[in-house]
Order: sequence, then structure tokens, then C-alpha cells
Amino acid sequence: MNVRTRFAPSPTGPLHMGNARTALFNYLFAKKEEGVFVLRVEDTDKERSAPEWEKDLLENLHWLGLEWDEGPSAPGQCTGEFGPYRQSERTKIYKEYLEKLLQEQKAYWCFCSAEDLEAQRQDQLSRGVAPKYKGTCRGLSKEEQEKQLQSGKPAIVRLLVPEKTVSFKDLIRGDIHFDMGLVGDIVLAKDLETPLYNFTVVIDDYLMKITHVIRGEDHISNTPKQMILEEALGFPHTIQYTHLPLILGEDRTKLSKRHGDNSVTRFRKEGYLPEAVVNFLALLGWNPGDEREIFSLENLVKEFSMDKVQKSNAVFNMQRLGWINGSYIRQKTSKELAELAAPYLPKASLDAIEKIVMLYKERLKKLSEIGELADFFFTEKLEYPKEMLKWKQYVDKDIEKALGTVEQILSLVPDADWTKEVIGELLLKEAEKTGDRGYLLWPMRVALTGKQASPGPFEVAEALEKEKTLARIKNAITMVNPSPHKSGEG
Repeated sequence: MNVRTRFAPSPTGPLHMGNARTALFNYLFAKKEEGVFVLRVEDTDKERSAPEWEKDLLENLHWLGLEWDEGPSAPGQCTGEFGPYRQSERTKIYKEYLEKLLQEQKAYWCFCSAEDLEAQRQDQLSRGVAPKYKGTCRGLSKEEQEKQLQSGKPAIVRLLVPEKTVSFKDLIRGDIHFDMGLVGDIVLAKDLETPLYNFTVVIDDYLMKITHVIRGEDHISNTPKQMILEEALGFPHTIQYTHLPLILGEDRTKLSKRHGDNSVTRFRKEGYLPEAVVNFLALLGWNPGDEREIFSLENLVKEFSMDKVQKSNAVFNMQRLGWINGSYIRQKTSKELAELAAPYLPKASLDAIEKIVMLYKERLKKLSEIGELADFFFTEKLEYPKEMLKWKQYVDKDIEKALGTVEQILSLVPDADWTKEVIGELLLKEAEKTGDRGYLLWPMRVALTGKQASPGPFEVAEALEKEKTLARIKNAITMVNPSPHKSGEG
């Protein structure tokens, strides 16, 4: 059997990391089995679905490298023989199946008002009973239903749910059993033109020949409903179901908006690399069986299997994501890293950016950090407290002398020799004479960066180049002694 998986999100908001993990696992399973990965846009929620959210979805899947074999290819267009792949374009199909169920009396029109249904629910809750529709309209004849419809009374379509046990084998959790007598008759559609999720998904999965449904464990309760509906429609039970563990925030509650913005777009904008995000998401619930943590998408396809997906919930650990992203950043060449970091820095040549980003390559966890870390490179005149220039017990006079020595030595370095190696050799030789390197190098570092923590002063000087380096040292000398004595004055 040719494996066919599907990722079927609703375009009602940005693609979040939980949904991206679901897309990834569907992609990995399909590719590992040399099958087909289908993207289906479930946009039947007309009020909340929007083109901008579909655009967000498609762009972020492309960014992650999760290219679908069948699905939307452009607005109003699709690729694949089982389309259209937008549910809003499949209304006629759903209507035909709804009418079939109604004709066969496997579904019926329900005329209970929202107020009556809520009163039923509250009554059941007060008695400690699981809420379910008690079947008020279940016994209405076809003639009675038609009469009420003609009178204009609002109605919805419900499925006649038999009171029996539904069982299925989950590829992660094993055998699962549901007593459908606790469920009641489920709603299929608001009207013939407005079908609901559990109805449309069954029809689409059947017509698109989906073999494996891989989704979050919050959908477990939907699976028996969909299997009952398959039965009513005469579809064979051929789908294998898999329910992935939940993703929890670091407070061990289900990942949600209260944990902050968890959209893929947020992580993309902050400078997380797509290969790092994919690697991180794969490890949320899946374990390779050893200590390895870095996997390319190609390696994940080779290694992935459902028997290595854990039942226990996964924790969204930002520190782990930062570590993985940093690992991928360090794999980049200086040119690649400069191109990636350029959007986070003021406009400059790639050569200049390349020198700057290489100073931070070993410590970056995300690209957006470069903006704050390297801001001093793009500042005309640094502002910082004079006290930052001081080292240990030394006073202003000592600091002024140290900076003057640095200025004198560096001013003699030819432009052609302006490298961190030459600068370092000259200044370290002088610093050794004092017996305290910090006496010379600490005020130099602060003068060049305006920061207490920064890359080494020799590397910074090379990136700043000679003219800017000397200008900053002179500025620091002026800060220490705004009114230097003229030569010969006591």
C-alpha cells in the first residue's frame, strides 16, 4: 500500500510550532516510507479563515523545507489528482454526502434551539453526567423534518450514532476503546452548505486515499466519531491512526498563547535557522535511541520511525532550541553567516559584516542577538560611564597613560598590516612590561566597544579598522581628562 499522509491545518491564525511539529512528523513518515505528503487547507470556518493566514502557512512550510507532494500551489490553484485541496472549494462534494446520509436516514435534521441544548448540558453537568445530546429530534419522521424545514425553523444536521464500542489501534498508544453511548448524536453540519470538521475530514481522507492520520493527542476523542461516520458512509476502515504527545510549556502546562508567541514566523524573524527549528521540533516527542541531538532533515527521514515516538508529553525548552540553533550557526561559513545576519544590522558591506559576525559566531544563539551585541560598530560616538574604563586600583592618570600608549603604538601600524595578529603582537609585548595585561587592554576594550563584555580588543580593532579605532581611543582619553595639560606646563 502506498503510504499517504496529510497535514490539514485551518488558516485561522499563524502557523504555530505545535502544528509545525505535526506537519514535520507527517512529512518524515511519508518520506521514510517513500509515500506522499499531502497538504490540505481546512478553511470551512468562513468567519475566521483568511488568505493572509494561508499565505503564512505556505510560506513557513516552504521555509522549513517541508515541501508537499499534493496541495495548494498558488491562490486558487492546486497540484495533485485528488484536488481541490481547499475545503472551501469542495462544498458541492460535502453536500452530496450529507444528502445521501439524510436520504438513507442515517442522519437527521435537529431543530433544538441553542438555549434548549445549553439547558440540557447544564442539567447533565449538575447531575454529574457527561454532557451529550439526548436525542430530542432523533425520532422525527422525514415528513416532520421536512415540514419544520419549510416553516423556516433553524436546524442543524446530526448523525445517528449507535450505542456501541469503537476500537482502533494507535501506532503509538496501542489499543484504544470508546463507548459511543457516552457521545450522543454528533453534529455534521450547520446546514447543507456549511459542513463541520468531523464530517469533512472523513470524506476528504477517503477521497484523497489517506492511509495514515498523524495528529495531536487532543484529537483522540474525534477518532471514534470519524470511524462511526466512515461506517455510515460505507467507507472501509483502512486508515491507521497515530496521536502525537502534547507539547508543554516549561511550566508543564499545554503550550498555548499564555506562554508567548509560539508562531513559526516569530522564530523565523528572531533569527532561528529553519534547519535548527526542524531539528528541535523532531526531538519534541521523538527519540533516536541514543545521545545524538543534531539531525539534518535528510538524516531525520532516514532515522524516523513511529516506534521511537514517545507517549509522554514533550517540553518546549527554549534553552535547547538556542543550543541547537547555535550549533547550526557555527556550521555556517563566514560569508553565509554574514548574509544571514545582514537584516539584523545597519546597512554595511558584506565584507564588513563578515568581519563583525565572525567575532560572535561562537556565542550566538539566534541571529537577532547580533544587533545588540555589535551595535557599537555602527555608532559614530560611543556613550558610556567613564568609570567603565578603570581597571583594578588604577586612577584616571594611569588610565590616560595606558590609552596614550595604545594610541601611540597603533598609530605607527601601517594600514596594510592592520590585522589582529600584528595588533596583538605589539600590544601584548608592551603589556608584558607592566606585569598586568589588564592595565593596558581593559581600557582599550571599553574605549573601542563601550561594553564590559565583548570580543577581544585586537579582533575588534581589526574589524573597526585603523581610523575608527584611533578615534575611539582619543575620545576615551578626552573622557578621562577633558582638559589635558599642555606640554611644559606644571
